[in-house]
Amino acid sequence: MTRDAARDLASVLRERGLGDGAALLVDAHRPLAPLISDLGAAIGPLARLVGSRWAADAIRLAEDPNGLERLRDELDRTGDDGAQGPRHAEPG
Repeated sequence: MTRDAARDLASVLRERGLGDGAALLVDAHRPLAPLISDLGAAIGPLARLVGSRWAADAIRLAEDPNGLERLRDELDRTGDDGAQGPRHAEPG
């Protein structure tokens, strides 16, 4: 059985009322996704040794080239207030 790190991390962030802030940060860092992936691969083993399950999920997402997109999709799935659907403004 595999866990979905993006879903788990988004759930933790929403429970703590940080879903909207995390979504904003993910949007701001999308251009850096390849660098974040390389950084995750480099520090992942050390972070897993000293980190929590939450840290391991974050590292797993950082190592995944599509991790930020998956996290953003999960954050969009349910907002902090429990409302379904995207919480960011659409262009136009």
